[in-house]
Amino acid sequence: MKTFKILKDQHQEIKLTKPGQYLIELVGSGSSVEITGVFRSQKTEQKKIEVIIHHQAAHTQANTILKGVASDQSFLQLKGKIIINEKCGDTQSFLTERVLLLSEQAKAETVPDLEIKTDDVKCSHAASISSIPEEHLFYLQSRGIKKKTAEEMIVEGFLTI
Repeated sequence: MKTFKILKDQHQEIKLTKPGQYLIELVGSGSSVEITGVFRSQKTEQKKIEVIIHHQAAHTQANTILKGVASDQSFLQLKGKIIINEKCGDTQSFLTERVLLLSEQAKAETVPDLEIKTDDVKCSHAASISSIPEEHLFYLQSRGIKKKTAEEMIVEGFLTI
């Protein structure tokens, strides 16, 4: 597990690019972090990403956005967990997990989790798994864009953070 420690009054941006387990610890008051991760699985790959955001001090902030695209017969799992310790008030933490499936054989799992042990927090999570709506492809194809190119354009836009 790769661990990041965010110290007092420190701000950090973390970009996740490889599957694995990550622990982000906000250990100092006033610390904040922006976590982004973009992942693609294809062919028969199985990729699993687990992110734990652990608030261990008051007055901390975290914003986490994980996005993925699964194609062919691949599997993509995004697991995120926010933990806010006791006596860690005035904390804000947000977790978003989004996956786009590009084939009927592709599979994905999103698992957002919250463990809040105190009051005075703003905390939320969101997760979705979807495929490209046919009307989006149709719209681009009606403008002369080939289906494969249209799909690539939509994926590129989806993965932009």
